[in-house]
Amino acid sequence: MNIILFGPPGAGKGTQAKYLVKKLENIQISTGDMLRDEIKKESEIGKRIISYMNDGKFVDDEIVNKIIKKIIFDPKKKDKLIFDGYPRTLEQAKNLDLWLSESEQKIDFIFFLNVKKDIIIQRIKKRKIIEKRSDDELDIILKRYDTYMETTKPVLEYYSSKPNFTEFDGSLKIDEITSKINNFLKV
Repeated sequence: MNIILFGPPGAGKGTQAKYLVKKLENIQISTGDMLRDEIKKESEIGKRIISYMNDGKFVDDEIVNKIIKKIIFDPKKKDKLIFDGYPRTLEQAKNLDLWLSESEQKIDFIFFLNVKKDIIIQRIKKRKIIEKRSDDELDIILKRYDTYMETTKPVLEYYSSKPNFTEFDGSLKIDEITSKINNFLKV
């Protein structure tokens, strides 16, 4: 089963993805985690990534797509993918559809965690204290949120008309969202 979880930074995608990975024995594909790993390695890609993040911008599609494509075509991961924060652009969504088709896979469920900006700010402040993430500076988060809303609007329009799309109130408590997803998946 392949699932897309999307929503603004701080919506709880990663938390729900981790839960689904355990429940379904799937693999979490978190572009954020992958990009942060590149930064930790201090690779050339990592240096490019940090400049995007510090400006509150999304990382270039070329970089993200290269990482994702390799995972999709890995036969050990076939039909076991939980996409956490990908796709973020319409180009990424169309590429994902193409690669899944080429690898004889499909997206079973698309879950959109919709959360208002003020709730995101509260969550990010809390997460910054607990996790000490470098991309959780408030001014960067505000830029990322605005960029997210602007950039992903076409992605939301692209997916929202599909029969496997469901929107959840992402401001609910973690266990409430998890319960709603479980009821929907019937697993």
